[in-house]
Amino acid sequence: MGRGWPGWGTGGGVERSENRALCRPSEWQEEQLQQCWREGWTAARADTAVGPRLPSPGVPGEAEQPAPELVEVEVGSTALLKCSLFQSQGNFSHVDWFSVHKEKRVLIFRVRQGQGQSEPGEYQHRLSLQDRGATLALTQVTPHDERIFLCQGKRPRSQEHRIQLRVYKAPEEPNIQANALGIPVNSKEPSEVATCVGRNGYPIPQVIWYKNGRPLKEEKNRVHIQSSQTVESSGLYTLQSILKAQLVKEDKDAQFYCELNYRLPSGNHMKESREVTVPVFYPTEKVWLEVEPVGMLKEGDRVEIRCLADGNPPPHFSISKQNLSTREAEEETTVDNGVLVLEPARKEHSGLYECQGLDLDTMISLPSEAQELLVNYVSDVQVSPADPERQEGSSLTLTCEAESSQALEFQWLREETGQVLERGSVLQLHNLKREAGGGYRCMASVPSIPGLNRTQLVNVAIFGPPWMAFKERKLWVKENTVLNLSCEASGHPRPTISWNVNGTASEQDQDPQRVLSTLNVLVTPELLKTGVECTASNDLGKNTSVLFLELVNLTTLTPDSNTTTGLSTSTASPHTKANSTSTERKLPEPESQGVVIVAVIVCILVLAVLGAILYFLYKKGKLPCGRSGKQEITLPPSRKSEFVVEVKSDKLPEEMGLLQGSSGDKRAPGDQNQETLAFPNETNPDFL
Repeated sequence: MGRGWPGWGTGGGVERSENRALCRPSEWQEEQLQQCWREGWTAARADTAVGPRLPSPGVPGEAEQPAPELVEVEVGSTALLKCSLFQSQGNFSHVDWFSVHKEKRVLIFRVRQGQGQSEPGEYQHRLSLQDRGATLALTQVTPHDERIFLCQGKRPRSQEHRIQLRVYKAPEEPNIQANALGIPVNSKEPSEVATCVGRNGYPIPQVIWYKNGRPLKEEKNRVHIQSSQTVESSGLYTLQSILKAQLVKEDKDAQFYCELNYRLPSGNHMKESREVTVPVFYPTEKVWLEVEPVGMLKEGDRVEIRCLADGNPPPHFSISKQNLSTREAEEETTVDNGVLVLEPARKEHSGLYECQGLDLDTMISLPSEAQELLVNYVSDVQVSPADPERQEGSSLTLTCEAESSQALEFQWLREETGQVLERGSVLQLHNLKREAGGGYRCMASVPSIPGLNRTQLVNVAIFGPPWMAFKERKLWVKENTVLNLSCEASGHPRPTISWNVNGTASEQDQDPQRVLSTLNVLVTPELLKTGVECTASNDLGKNTSVLFLELVNLTTLTPDSNTTTGLSTSTASPHTKANSTSTERKLPEPESQGVVIVAVIVCILVLAVLGAILYFLYKKGKLPCGRSGKQEITLPPSRKSEFVVEVKSDKLPEEMGLLQGSSGDKRAPGDQNQETLAFPNETNPDFL
């Protein structure tokens, strides 16, 4: 008989031997077992021994042969075939082994006087005797070895023992491939969902399909499972199963997978594939708009308006905005299908937006509901008066205005310091001084929307003669080097700066009332005598700064000081001017005697600690204070009334460390790479 029901026993079908039928289903389905019995065959499950055979039709009264002994092994292992004919007598001196395939016996092994010999053929090199000749070992079992083996003895009488060898091999992990083209929901017949392949198994495994964890069964016009198997040259089976089904819209996220059930000598087992989803196509029923980011929008944000639909594939989208003047919809240009990007968003982008979805299959257009987009804004801030000018002692009122889509808050800040001067749209300044000149900034902000604000700067000008950043400075320079001198002045009207020596000068505006002039000049003996003056002047007066130049002898510099130090000038801020409105006054400069005071304090502390230690040792008897060794640790009588500490140094000023200038700035390490050095002295410790 040929191959019967797929997935059954050896070869998936039915074997006949000596006109007896043996039905061995491996899938163990009840309807198939009942069919076996109805046809008069002996059925046996793969996990049980084969039961007694039924009498063969047409041979009345024939004696039934005992059922073969069942031996189960996996592919590649060794099968032990034990001959139990003469177990009681233990006589294995004359035994022949046969393989029975397709009702044909083939001699494969002989046992004579306890010695075995293989017969030529497919088993010649895989058979050996064990257990003193009672067991025949078959190595490297393959699916082709699944058959009946028979041992036959001649003495004392002819007897035989049958052994049914069953072979098993677990299939590889199932490989599942989903239909990547997709399935339309309006299909009238089941469409292919996925294909499951299980390779190199024996016997043929059983496949079960699952959707969302639930097994699928054959259902007319709804679910169809089509399976086929291929026999490899090795005798192993490759199973291919195709799941076909009619899907609905709700199956768009359904998870499908297949399961292979198979048997080994150790029992029943299963392997599952990965889960897959299948594209499901269904028509669009609804179109809507989404805006990102969600919440309050402000000018400068990156805003995305996106069209969405509940159909698959999505329709072709277009976005339109209603013109506020004509009330007509105007189509917007999108960067992608149904995505409008506003970057940066402006208040002009506010309005009503609508999306249209066109189904290219049915050519039906579906509109979305109109959605209002509001981009919050703050207009340009207006300050009045725009260019305020006042005399000293007068008053000034500054007013700030702006528009917004939300409630506004105003505050006034000092530009130079960032200090908040007033909360409100009006700033009043009374009894103005020269120091009140400069920048004031009005900020209009929306408290409910962080980051939404605008500012406007206004410069207040106070009439007066120029102010200088410093009155005078002393600079240590090297002869025949080029100096880079700077001079800063402020005032209203804007001052101009001139120098009393020839050189290359340039001016740069720091703000509308402050100017910085830079001069490059060569150090000559005449320049060392006269010094350098810079003069700032405007319509209301003038003012002068003096720079004294002192020559430094570089031959006395230490080896570490062979790099000359450059010259630069530091300027005072407008809040610490060195001049008044009419007469100039010198900025207070740090006292050079401060270093001596610090040295005196340190010496006093050291002497106090030393005296305490000596006194402690004396009290403990640690000091040998005899007549000849006694030390006088007090001052002589002539000096007990005074205490003088003198600090001397043979080092040059740069070896003692650079002191701060009048501006409080310390010398940066990089300044030592310039042409000249600047050192402090007792009368003017500032250096540049």
